[in-house]
Amino acid sequence: MRFSIRRPTNASNHHDANILNNPSKALLKMMIPTILVLSWFIPDYSVDGLTSNWSFTSGRLGRRIRQGPHISHLHDYRVFPARIPYVRHHFTQCPLYSTTESSSTDNKKYEPEKSHEEDTSITQPSDIVDRDRQQKFQNPVSKQLHHIANRIHQDVSHVAEGLAFDAGAAIVETHKPSKNVSYLSSSPQWKRLVDHRDKVIHKLHLRDLLKDRTRSDQLFVEHDGVYLDYSRQQITVETIDLLSSLATRQNLRAKINAMFEGEKINFTEDRAVLHTALRAKKDQIGTVFSDGEDVVKQVHEMLDHIKYFTEGVRSGEIRGYTGKHLRNIISVGIGGSYLGPEFLHEVLKTEPEGVNSSLGYSLRFLSNVDPVDVERTCSELDPEETLIVIVSKTFTTAETMLNARTMRQWLWDFMGDDPEVVRKHMVACSSVSSTNLVVDFGINTEENFFRFWDWVGGRYSLCSSVGAVPISLMYGFDVFQKFLDGANSIDKHFSSAPFNENIPVLMGMLGVWNMSFMGYCARTTLPYAEALLKLPAHIQQLDMESNGKYVTRDGLEIDYPVGEIDFGEPGTNGQHSFFQLLHMGQVVPCDFIGFVTSQHDLFIDGENLSSHDELMANFFAQPDALANGKTSDAVRAEGVRDDLVIHRTFHGNRPSLSLLLPKLTAYATGQLLAIYEHRTAVQGFIWDINSFDQWGVELGKQLASKIKDNLFDGRSNPDQPVRASNPSTTRLLNYYINNSRDTTCDATNSGLTTVTTKTYGDTKRTAKSMNARPIPSRHDLTGKNGKLS
Repeated sequence: MRFSIRRPTNASNHHDANILNNPSKALLKMMIPTILVLSWFIPDYSVDGLTSNWSFTSGRLGRRIRQGPHISHLHDYRVFPARIPYVRHHFTQCPLYSTTESSSTDNKKYEPEKSHEEDTSITQPSDIVDRDRQQKFQNPVSKQLHHIANRIHQDVSHVAEGLAFDAGAAIVETHKPSKNVSYLSSSPQWKRLVDHRDKVIHKLHLRDLLKDRTRSDQLFVEHDGVYLDYSRQQITVETIDLLSSLATRQNLRAKINAMFEGEKINFTEDRAVLHTALRAKKDQIGTVFSDGEDVVKQVHEMLDHIKYFTEGVRSGEIRGYTGKHLRNIISVGIGGSYLGPEFLHEVLKTEPEGVNSSLGYSLRFLSNVDPVDVERTCSELDPEETLIVIVSKTFTTAETMLNARTMRQWLWDFMGDDPEVVRKHMVACSSVSSTNLVVDFGINTEENFFRFWDWVGGRYSLCSSVGAVPISLMYGFDVFQKFLDGANSIDKHFSSAPFNENIPVLMGMLGVWNMSFMGYCARTTLPYAEALLKLPAHIQQLDMESNGKYVTRDGLEIDYPVGEIDFGEPGTNGQHSFFQLLHMGQVVPCDFIGFVTSQHDLFIDGENLSSHDELMANFFAQPDALANGKTSDAVRAEGVRDDLVIHRTFHGNRPSLSLLLPKLTAYATGQLLAIYEHRTAVQGFIWDINSFDQWGVELGKQLASKIKDNLFDGRSNPDQPVRASNPSTTRLLNYYINNSRDTTCDATNSGLTTVTTKTYGDTKRTAKSMNARPIPSRHDLTGKNGKLS
C-alpha cells in the first residue's frame, strides 16, 4: 500500500499543524495503515450490541473468507488515493461507531432542522437506522464503548481532513460490490441540499427570481456557440454551489477522467466506456488505451476504411452485382443502431450542405420486426441499386437478424442466389467479436465489414461505424466528419471546464436536483426545429436505458428517486399536444432547444415576421409562461366570471432551461449529441449507478425466445393447445393462435404477404445477369430455401 501525502493548503494548514504538534494525534496519523487493516474486523450491521459476534469470522474479512477468495476490499478501486475518507466512512457506518452523539464537524454543522411543513408520520430509512442504534446501546458497557469509539472517530476524522493524496485523484470503483457502504442520501452534502430545498427554494417563486438581474446574469454559460440559460430553474446560485459540492463528494471529476482514459467503469460487463474516443482527433493517437490497444489509432483506421468505401460507392467505382450504381441505402438495426443514425439523417436531409451532397441518393431505416416496416422500407426501391447495411453489435439481435435475412432474401429473389449478390449488396457494422457470424452470413469481411468495439455501447454508438457508414453513404464522409468535430468540441469542454461553467455538468446536476430533490419524475425535450423531430426519441433511449436502475454500484437498493421518464416533440407541435399538462398538470422540467438561424427561412409578403421568427417567438414565450404562470388577479382583470377564474389560473413556478445555438448544422448536431450523452453520464456518476449496462432489456428477450417455441408448437400441432409459463399467457397465446390459423411458415400457403406490394419488380425490366431468375410477380420469401447455393 502506497500513500502520497502532501500538506493541505488554505484554511486547513493551521488545523494540520495542530495535529502534527500533538504527539498522540501524530502517532495516530502514523497508525492510519494499521487502522485500515483493523477496520476489517469491525462487525457487520447484524451485530447485536456486545455479543459474541466479535469473532474473527464475523467481520468483513471473515465474511470474505466464508464467501471464498476475493480481491481485497482495499483494492476494490482502480484509483484509490482517497482511502482515509473511506476508512472514516466505515467508522461512521458501523453500528458500534454511530455518529449519533458524535461531535464531528460535518455531522453537527450540517444536520438539517425538521421543517414545520414536514409530515412526521412518514418513516424515513434514516429513522429506522437511528432507532436500531438506540436499541443496541441500552446497556452501560455498550454505551461506554460507544463513547470511546466516538473519540477515536473524531481523531481519525481530524487526521483524515488533514491528509490529501496525488492531485486529481479520488475513489473510482472498477468494482466489486460491498455491503459496507452508506447511502448517498445519508451524506452531509445531500442533507444540505434537502435543507436548502425546504428552507429556501420552497419559499421562492420563479416569477420573483426572474426579476433578480444579478441572479439572472449568473445563471447562464456559453461555449463554442452553445448558449445555456438555466435561470428558469428553481434554484439560486447557492443551489449550484451545493450541487457542485455533492458532485465533488461523488468524485465526479475523477469519474469523468476515468471514462475518457479507458478505465473499465462498466464493471458489470468488465468494459471501458469510450464513445468519446470515436470522435477524438488524430493527434490524440497514443493517448487512450483499452486492454493494451491504442483505441484512437483503431478508430482512425476504421474511419479511413469507411471513407474509402463510401467515397467508392458514391463515385461509382464500387457497384452492385449487375453493375448498377448503388443509390439506395437501407440501414437495418434497432435501438441504438437505429435511433441515433435516423436522428442525424433527419437533421441533414434539410441542412443545405446535406441537401446538395445527397442528390440522387436515398436512405431508409428498417428497425421493427413488424412486416409492415419491411413493406414500407422496400417500397419502390430497385434491389439492383440498393445497398443493405446490417447494424448489430453482436450480430445476434433477434429483430435485426430476422430483418437482415429478409433483406437478403429480397436481393436473392431479384438477382439469384449467387454468393456475390450478398457480397456486393450487403455490408455489416458489428463488433470485432462477431466476425465469424458476419462471415457465416455471407458478407465480404475484407472490404465490407466495418468494425466497432465492445467499449462502444449501442446507445452511444452514433459516432462509430453505426452512424458513419449510412450517413457517409448518403451525405458524404466530409459531412459526417463535421458532426464528429462538433461532438469533440463538447468532449473537450466537458473534460476540462469547471463545474459551474460546464454545460453537460450543469445540465446533469440540474437533472439530479429536479428528480431527486424536487421530485419531478419526468422531463421533456422540446426542439424548436422540425429537423430535430427524432432527437427526443434518441434522448429517451440514451437516458432511460442508461439511468433506469434501482441499485447503486455497491449493490444497495437506492432510497432516492433516479431515472426520469423522458419524452418530447418539436415545437410548436408539442404546444398543441401535451403543453396543457406542462402548464396546469404535474410539473415536468423542460429543455427548450432553439437556433438563431433557420436551415430554411421563409418571409411571406404581407407578414411582419419571418416564419422562423414566428417559431422562435414561441421558443421564448413558453418558458416564461411556465415560470410565471397567471395569477387569479390577472384573470379577473380580463373580465372572467368569478366561478371560472380558478379554471384559468396558472400557478407557474415550473422549471425549464434554454439551449440556443447559431444554426442546425452537422457540427451543431454533434454538439447536441455530446451534451446529452454527457448529461446522462453526469447524473449516473452523481447517483452512483452504472449508466452503461442495460440488463433490464435482457429478460424480455429471453422470455420472447420461449414464447417463439410455444408459437412453433402451436403452428405445428394445431390440435394441441399450447402451455405457457402462466395461465394468463397461455390463454392469450391460444387465442392468438386460434384466430390466426392462416399464417404459417409453409411456402405453399398463399396467406403470406409479399415483401412489398409496390416492389420495383412491378415495372417492366429484363434481368441482365445470367444467374438472375425472372423477376417474380409476387414474393413468398423462400428463394433458394433461404440458403446460399
